[in-house]
Amino acid sequence: MSEVAIQNETFVNLLNELQIPEYNVSANAQTLLDVDARYIKDLKINVSNVLSNAQYLSRKESLLLAYSVAVNEKFDLLKDSFSKQAREAGATEAELAEIVACTSLMNTNNVFYRFRHFMGKDFYSNQQAGIKMSIMMNPVLGKEFFELVSLVVSSINGCEMCVTSHEQSVLKHGSSESRVFEAVKLGAVIKGLITVLS
Repeated sequence: MSEVAIQNETFVNLLNELQIPEYNVSANAQTLLDVDARYIKDLKINVSNVLSNAQYLSRKESLLLAYSVAVNEKFDLLKDSFSKQAREAGATEAELAEIVACTSLMNTNNVFYRFRHFMGKDFYSNQQAGIKMSIMMNPVLGKEFFELVSLVVSSINGCEMCVTSHEQSVLKHGSSESRVFEAVKLGAVIKGLITVLS
């Protein structure tokens, strides 16, 4: 951790909350730290709220969703932190593996279905996708939460068709719009966190 980062108590508290003991300050973080930017406090509050004060998500669910975002964004520092914390909150190795598998599958589907949506041509829309998705049939995470992870990752990746489809599926499997809202907000905040830390 650089000397500047150590001097900013809010930033240090954020790193401690994320259980990141060693951090090489990124250029983005340094830009904020150089001017003691007020946004650091906003970021700390937002991260704390989505990870620790969720009303419709358990601590384990919040950490698994955060892990899916870190996996999606290929940010090892938070992948390590969130997987460790998720284990501490009761997540199994099978659940963590399924988060990785789900995130990979959504990256596949998000590209494919965005293409179909952008093109709007009957030829592409009428072709069988031919993408194997057996993992969705009986997920370790449970159908509702698997769909919720799929929705969050699809939201981050900007696939309208996938977002619409997974939102409907989440609700069909007994979830609520409040839970969906909270999960997508968590994904957005963690994506913003990665922008600063990477």
